[in-house]
Amino acid sequence: MRQVIDEESAGQRIDNYLMRLLKGVPKSHVYRILRSGEVRVNSGRIGPDYRLQAGDQLRLPPVRTAKPEAPRRPAATGFKPVVLFEDEVLLAIDKPASLAVHGGSGVSFGVIEALRGEASAPKFLELVHRLDRETSGVLLLAKKRAALVELHRQLQAGQTEKRYLTLAKGRWTERKKIVDLALEKRVSAAGERKVSVKAGGDTALTIFRLERHVGPYSLLDAELKTGRTHQIRVHLAHLGFPILGDDRYGDFALNKTLARLGLKRMFLHARKLAFRHPLSGELITVEAALPQELQQFIERVKSEGRAHAEAL
Repeated sequence: MRQVIDEESAGQRIDNYLMRLLKGVPKSHVYRILRSGEVRVNSGRIGPDYRLQAGDQLRLPPVRTAKPEAPRRPAATGFKPVVLFEDEVLLAIDKPASLAVHGGSGVSFGVIEALRGEASAPKFLELVHRLDRETSGVLLLAKKRAALVELHRQLQAGQTEKRYLTLAKGRWTERKKIVDLALEKRVSAAGERKVSVKAGGDTALTIFRLERHVGPYSLLDAELKTGRTHQIRVHLAHLGFPILGDDRYGDFALNKTLARLGLKRMFLHARKLAFRHPLSGELITVEAALPQELQQFIERVKSEGRAHAEAL
């Protein structure tokens, strides 16, 4: 099989490109043909981290792929995206809680699969960043590879603004607190990711600002300066202010009580994302309002404060 790499595919790592091209082929086989030199670019051997360039001549060995499936439509999940911003190269939606951004790790279907299944879906559509399954709010996608590459550059350079709203256990006292605690990520044999604070780990910086107290809890604005896995959740849990409803790092006994009192999810919402448009350089700010179920929970805490005070 021979292919010429076009502009849309330029910049991709060869291993990621092959994963998408060779649907149904095991990942282990893709890496085997890369290691063995059976994949050639411009007649030469390349490693799995090689980034494709427009005009590259790609040669592949014969590979048996799975029979293509008919596109799956969002109706299968009941997911109808709330669009916050859209133009020719970008799409920003308000992701609901409980829906993964992509399939995998026991989840067969996510936001990206639903959007790609739309009849009007663009040829290219990729996640610019990710949100935890139980986190709601602003999720940005790119419709052009050049836009994706530029936004990834901005994210890595710390040139974007990412703000979250969360309700944490306890009464936070500082108006503003800069938390600089390194994080280490481990993956269990079952594939579960677990993150903890550890000296020598990856740099992780979060700025917390107190919005207000809500009964015995604290409503906090969290500004991410780095994008580590579960960063806000782990920082708050380490400081003794776990996020309400967090089933991995939270107060499990309290979470059971909160579920009876009306909180059925983790109280973490991506409220704002600001960045420079990858084509025009214009400052774009996308915001998502706090979901109704979280706003209603705040109102219930105000009216049922005693029950929450007793739960602590």
